[in-house]
Amino acid sequence: MLSERLIVETALRLLREHGSAGLTARRLGLALDCDPSALYRYFRGMDDLTLAIGDALIGQALDGWHRTGHWRHDLRALGLRIHAAYVSHPQAAVLTASRVSGRANELAADEAVLDVLRTAGFPPADTVRVYQAFIDTTLAFAALDAASLALPDAARRADEDMWRSTYARLSAATHPCIAETAPLLAARMVESACPTALDMLLSSAERELADLAVKGAEPGPPSP
Repeated sequence: MLSERLIVETALRLLREHGSAGLTARRLGLALDCDPSALYRYFRGMDDLTLAIGDALIGQALDGWHRTGHWRHDLRALGLRIHAAYVSHPQAAVLTASRVSGRANELAADEAVLDVLRTAGFPPADTVRVYQAFIDTTLAFAALDAASLALPDAARRADEDMWRSTYARLSAATHPCIAETAPLLAARMVESACPTALDMLLSSAERELADLAVKGAEPGPPSP
């Protein structure tokens, strides 16, 4: 029996196996053993399906995430879960990380982030500003890291080896800073900077919240 969930799960599998070029109505129909036209009872078109795929990834991130009442910890955990959900499906992430679906999981995630910030005490304008920086940083790193993972294995290994070959052999006379930090670069640059970026962002937001408290800014309303 066809369902929206089954179609999305099958689309994710096709993206993983064949890349974005392999996601077509015809190939989906073959994989689902149905006429391709049947897909349009569930989705308006392939772009609508793409939005549903992105929403499914956000749903994976939300599944198992629970608020503890510590706003910084909660946002960091959610950001890392969103990043992990996207990079677990690199080809799908490349297609969807920049899209806005307006679907249920996306709305639930946005509402949760905004509520965490308002409950922490950020005024509305600051809530929106921090929310934008938080979600854009998370999705930007998801897209960046997914794009690297979506490369052919040989290309990805060549990029990673560049830090140990070309960079590590540069002379201190011509590139003193690179030469000094080459071992550190080789170890760091093959990992995602998403956790570091989130920590820096949330530390800045935490300082701003403390400044607001000192200035006596109006706190946010309690969460219902």
